[in-house]
Amino acid sequence: MPQTLAAPAHSELIIKKSRFIGCVQPMADRASAQAAVDALWEQHPGAAHICWALLAGGQSAAVDDGEPGGTAGRPMLDVLRHQDLEGVLATVVRYFGGVKLGAGGLVRAYTDSIAQALLTAPKVTLQRMTTLQCLVPYALEGFVRREVESAGAELLDVQHGTLVQLQIRLPEAQASIFVQRINDGGQGRVGWTDNRS
Repeated sequence: MPQTLAAPAHSELIIKKSRFIGCVQPMADRASAQAAVDALWEQHPGAAHICWALLAGGQSAAVDDGEPGGTAGRPMLDVLRHQDLEGVLATVVRYFGGVKLGAGGLVRAYTDSIAQALLTAPKVTLQRMTTLQCLVPYALEGFVRREVESAGAELLDVQHGTLVQLQIRLPEAQASIFVQRINDGGQGRVGWTDNRS
């Protein structure tokens, strides 16, 4: 199951006189990632490179920032993928020490920087959530509320009209079982407004 980070974590490596400062942190999208990288440039104006990788759904990115193609951003992204992370930005600030590392050395340096930071990073499991809406007679409102509480779901909204409309949020993996329990207990008197049945 995919995970994200609860807080940023850092690492620092010295390899053949080059200094690699790694950071992994939760990040929602590419615009936020770019802002974080820009802030790093302000903090480290003397850095030779700031390479980064973002794994955030359709907004993923891998940036080598002047290092030879495929030696920094892509390997960092692979580390994030290998650990099944989502919504995470990995950055490495490199201060060049005067000794070239070669392509293999660069790949190892950038992947090690991120792997070291991830060792101490607090991880949390991501659960895809879904929102359901149902319409029930007033007599069934108490039953649905008890099922919501029993399932550990969240009751987002309740509106009273001709029928009671309840908006419920719960993990996607539990949705079909929850809907089935409500349908069975409601004996055909529950309507779903999001096309679930």
